[in-house]
Amino acid sequence: MGENYKLSQRVKNLKPSPTLATDAKAKLLKCQGVDIINFSVGEPDFDTPQHIKEAAYDAIRNGFTKYTAVDGIPELKKAIIQKFREDTGLDYKPTEVMVSTGGKQCLYNIFQAIVDDGDEVIIPVPYWVSYPPIVELAGGMPVYLPSEPENGFALDIDKLKSLINYRTKAIILNSPSNPTGMVYSAEELMEIAKIAIENKIFIVTDDIYDAIRFDGKGFENPLSVLPESRDWVIMVNGVSKTCAMTGWRIGFMGGPEQVVKACSKIQSQSTSNPNSIAQKAALAGLTGPKDFIFVMCGEFKNRRDYILKRLNAIEGLKIPVPQGAFYAFVDVSSYFGKSFENLKISDSLIMSDYLLEKGNIAVVAGAAFGDDRFIRFSYATSMKNIEAGMDRFEKAIKELR
Repeated sequence: MGENYKLSQRVKNLKPSPTLATDAKAKLLKCQGVDIINFSVGEPDFDTPQHIKEAAYDAIRNGFTKYTAVDGIPELKKAIIQKFREDTGLDYKPTEVMVSTGGKQCLYNIFQAIVDDGDEVIIPVPYWVSYPPIVELAGGMPVYLPSEPENGFALDIDKLKSLINYRTKAIILNSPSNPTGMVYSAEELMEIAKIAIENKIFIVTDDIYDAIRFDGKGFENPLSVLPESRDWVIMVNGVSKTCAMTGWRIGFMGGPEQVVKACSKIQSQSTSNPNSIAQKAALAGLTGPKDFIFVMCGEFKNRRDYILKRLNAIEGLKIPVPQGAFYAFVDVSSYFGKSFENLKISDSLIMSDYLLEKGNIAVVAGAAFGDDRFIRFSYATSMKNIEAGMDRFEKAIKELR
């Protein structure tokens, strides 16, 4: 049976990732022989480009398998600085950027570095599932800023201002957004940048989907619209999505030198340097050919258009049109209160379980993202899977009475 160990309160309070939990459940059913179409995981289905793989092979052949500097190899940091220059027009010093084991570790380091117990971090809703736990693990308190699909999930600037007080330390921005695929306008970003400067609070921008946009626009975050906000903006990015390198686990950040040095100090006492071979691969991703990104974006747009066409044909659904990333966030609340046999659909969790067990498709409940009215489809899967999955979804949803 084992001992009944007393674990820390922080781990008792920590919730597992709902997206990974759904994916695990779907994979378990697959292992049991059930044919599951998985719309749950935010991972490009494209293979990592060959030139990136070759850079990794070369690193291994050349013996580049030892420890590196904690904050990343100089040549990769140089490439990151060049990317930030192209994105924002600003020049960063090597001491103002660092590399971590994925964008998630960048975020973890940042909030460990800037948040004390009781400090507040404003998180727009819907949000990526890991933002609240990362803030809580740092001793901070998430403060939620609701948004509505009717307004394109735009930020309510007046409401944002009303949430700011002496405990407010930061606001998190994710654009294009996971889970909605929405993009903040330049006007919104300008307002938020001004608020940050006036109130001396950080803006932590999660730009991981920056290149996956369908509106024809380039990179946008507070720095690109108001460079004067530089002292209060911490950018987080990586190669996972735009270079189809999720498993390589390389993220990076740029921001005020004092913050970046603090993050490096934290990383030195946790994981130390990011994987040496993956750093060389990421360097190739940032400096090599970019054609594959345009191909990938074009395919995601085609999939988005198809999935929207199918979903909009189903009565009672509401689907804000995604402008980027690879998610469709679907309001299914009109089906709450309906039943299948003895199962009553009362929330997004029950809906997602129903779709998995009866429809054989895996989606993520909107409750995981802070809005229980919705479920999230990831269309980072083949068009063949999307077509079959939409057939299954339509059949399952129409069987609710």
